[in-house]
Amino acid sequence: MPSPQSTRASESGHANWSNLIFQNGQQHIVSSSPQSTLVADLKSLFRAAARRVQAPELLSRCDPSTWAPKLPDSYDAVRVMGMGKAALAMAGVVETELGDRLLDGCVVVPEGYPATYPDEFPVSTVVDVVEGGHPLPTQGSVRGARRLLEQADATGADDLLLVLVSGGGTALSTLPADDLGLTDLKRVYHQMLTAGVDVHQMNTVRKHLTRVGGGQLARAAAPADVGSLVVSDVVGNDMSVIASGPTVPDPTTYEDALQVLYGQGLWHDVPAPIRTHLTDGAQGRRPETPGPDAECFAQTTNTLAGTNRTALDAAQKAATARGYEVRRVSEGIEGEARSVGAQHAKVMLDANPPTPTCWLWGGEPTVTVTGDGKGGRNQEVALGAALALEDATTSSAFLSGGTDGIDGPTDAAGAWATPDTAERARAAGCDPATHLEANDSYPLFDAIGQLLRTGPTHTNVMDVHIGLVQPNE
Repeated sequence: MPSPQSTRASESGHANWSNLIFQNGQQHIVSSSPQSTLVADLKSLFRAAARRVQAPELLSRCDPSTWAPKLPDSYDAVRVMGMGKAALAMAGVVETELGDRLLDGCVVVPEGYPATYPDEFPVSTVVDVVEGGHPLPTQGSVRGARRLLEQADATGADDLLLVLVSGGGTALSTLPADDLGLTDLKRVYHQMLTAGVDVHQMNTVRKHLTRVGGGQLARAAAPADVGSLVVSDVVGNDMSVIASGPTVPDPTTYEDALQVLYGQGLWHDVPAPIRTHLTDGAQGRRPETPGPDAECFAQTTNTLAGTNRTALDAAQKAATARGYEVRRVSEGIEGEARSVGAQHAKVMLDANPPTPTCWLWGGEPTVTVTGDGKGGRNQEVALGAALALEDATTSSAFLSGGTDGIDGPTDAAGAWATPDTAERARAAGCDPATHLEANDSYPLFDAIGQLLRTGPTHTNVMDVHIGLVQPNE
C-alpha cells in the first residue's frame, strides 16, 4: 500500500500540476541550456499525457448514449458504482451528466484519495465513498466490496447499474471467497507482486479467490441492465483483466489460476487455504466464475473510455507543437523495469537524429524485488536509463512516469534521467549500480532532485516513457 506521503499532492492536499517543477519544496532552477530545456519539455509532455486521461477529459468525449444498453432516461432508476483510481472523478462527471436521474451510488478508492481530489473536478453529492487498500487490500477493501455487491443485488430489473472501472479496482474491492481470509489473500498478493508476476496472470489468480471480479458483479446485478465505463491500465486493454473484469465474461478458470502459481514457483509457498481453494475449484467442487455464455451478460455493455494510447496521443500532440519529430515506439512495454530503461536509452543513443526528436513508449514494466530498498517501477526504469545515458554525446533526457501519479510506495510518480545523472548521484554519495541492485532508486533520485512528483491524478492508464534528444549544433 502506498506510504502516507504518497497521497500528499500539495500543501492543500489537492493535486497540483505545478508540482512537476518542484523538488523537496524548492523550485527547480531552469537555465537556458539545451539540457534544461529538454527536462522542462519532458515534464510538460508528461503533464499533457496525464491530463488527457483524467475523467473530465475522457468522459466529455464519451457519448452518454453509449454508456448502457439503452438511454439512461429509459430506466426507472440509475445507480452508479465504481472501483479504482479514477472512480471518484468518474462518478462526479456521471452525476453532472445525469443530474437527478442518478438515484445513488458507491465508489471504492485508495485510502487518502478523497483528500487529494482536485478542486476543479465535478463533485458527486449522492455517491458514497469507501476507502480501500492498494496494492494490498485492507478491511476497507472488504467493506467496499460488500457495499458494491449489496448495491448490485438491490438494483431492480428495470433499473440501470452504471459501473465505473479503473486500475487498482481489484485490490480495492476485495471480498475473499467464503473459505478464505483477508490475511491469506494479502500474503499471496504480496508474493505475486514481489515476484514480478504480470497483471494478466495476477488477476487470473485473484478472480478465483474473491467475489467481485471475473464477471461476478454482473451476475449479482442480473437481471438489471449493466453499463460499464472502463479506463484501461493493462497492456492490450483486455477488459476481463482491468480491475479483474467485474462485469466482463471471464475466459480463465481455477486450473489457469493454479497453473500461474505453479509456473511462478509460488505454489508451495502460498497459504494452505489458498491451495485448497484453487484445487477444489479445479476439480469441480466450486462453481466457476461466469464465462462468455452466462445469461447475466446479455444485459451488459462494456465501453472502453480511455487507454494508454489516449495519453500517448496527447504527448505526441504536445511534442509536435514544440518542434520535435515524434517516434511512437510501443504502447505495450512490459518486462523487467531496469532492462526496459536501458533499452530505451540505447534506442535514443543509436539514433543520432538530425533534428530534435521525441520517442514515446507506453506500458507497464515489472520489478522483481530482490533488495529491501525504496522505489517503484518507473524510478527503476529511469535509473536503468541513467546508467546507459552516460555514453550520450548529445543533449538527451528521459522520463518514466505513472499516469496515476504514484510509483510504488513513494510520493513520486517516477523520475527523469540525463547523461550526467549517474555522475551527479555518485557525487551525492549514491552509487547507481548499488542502488539498482537494492531496488533503492527513490533515495538516489531524491538526493539529486530528479523525482517526478504530481500527487494522485485520479486516473490510471499505466506508464508513459518519454525520450528527448537535441542534436549538437
